[in-house]
Amino acid sequence: MSSLTPGSGFRPALTGALILSVVLVAIGVLVELYGQRYQIRMVYAAYVNLLVVLGLQVFMGNANITNLSHSAFMGIGAYVAAICVTPVKIKAISLPDAPWGLNTFALDPISSAVIAVVITALLALLVGLIITRLTGIGATIVSLAILVIVHSIFLHYTDIFKGKQAFFGIPRVFTLNSILVVTVIAVFVARLFRESRWGVQLRASADDEVGARAMGVDVFRVRLVAWVTGSIFLATAGICYAYFLGTISARPFYFTHVFLTVAMLILGGMRTVTGAVLGTVLISFGLEGIRFLETGPDVAGIKLPEMLGLSGIALGVIIVATMALRPSGIMGNTEVEQLFRRRRT
Repeated sequence: MSSLTPGSGFRPALTGALILSVVLVAIGVLVELYGQRYQIRMVYAAYVNLLVVLGLQVFMGNANITNLSHSAFMGIGAYVAAICVTPVKIKAISLPDAPWGLNTFALDPISSAVIAVVITALLALLVGLIITRLTGIGATIVSLAILVIVHSIFLHYTDIFKGKQAFFGIPRVFTLNSILVVTVIAVFVARLFRESRWGVQLRASADDEVGARAMGVDVFRVRLVAWVTGSIFLATAGICYAYFLGTISARPFYFTHVFLTVAMLILGGMRTVTGAVLGTVLISFGLEGIRFLETGPDVAGIKLPEMLGLSGIALGVIIVATMALRPSGIMGNTEVEQLFRRRRT
């Protein structure tokens, strides 16, 4: 069972977070300076997914409980922020029948983001009172049910969420530099949470729940703290998504995004923040290369056939191969600062 001594890893955690942040900022700055527009959009999308994967790692990685509802909470954050920040004139067109006067006001982006995070966290708290008492297949099924329920609400409550149509007119106030700042903060928070009392106790309960309870760990409480904390990451990802694109719909917050982000966490290693970052980077840029091959390009004078659906196949192969060959992911239980320490010794 993991050690229950918190705080001893804070200094290494800060070092590790700094190393990861330098890498992420370097990628962002290079793309901002020399990249084309589509490359900037690709990197921005990768960093939005990284926020989601970090939110997954906070709960799923530390508690070892599978969560498939994360895209729903990302969608809640995106929609709440969008409804609050979109100008009244645009909402009068897009949401003419909105209840509770939702189409009669517009707030500034910061206030809208704060409201979105608070509402998402409160909803997560209510759901967490149930799901954090479960383990194994029970927790997985309930989280999947939450995803389906929220997606159905997005689709059928058209007076608020527009259904299958796009919610448009959201002020585009975020740039690549904006999400770089948010991502760096998220990396530091995730690393510090992992080494905090809650993080240490959570991993101990994942390794040996009975032993952790015997040593005085309130398993339900630490799981609930991690669940709500993770939801804040997810809401932030949704807000960043909406504030960059200027339009959202229900489609991105469903199964495809769930499996994509879970694959990122599994590949890198769900037990570490370094694994979350590594898995996100590898799959985000790797899938771009695979999508290029899907179109049937000319490579070295050879015309390749179209291979539509190759990215989905590749994603499935990554999940299966990782679970079969290295269940703990590429990083296992090793954070980046530990790699540097081993090389020095």
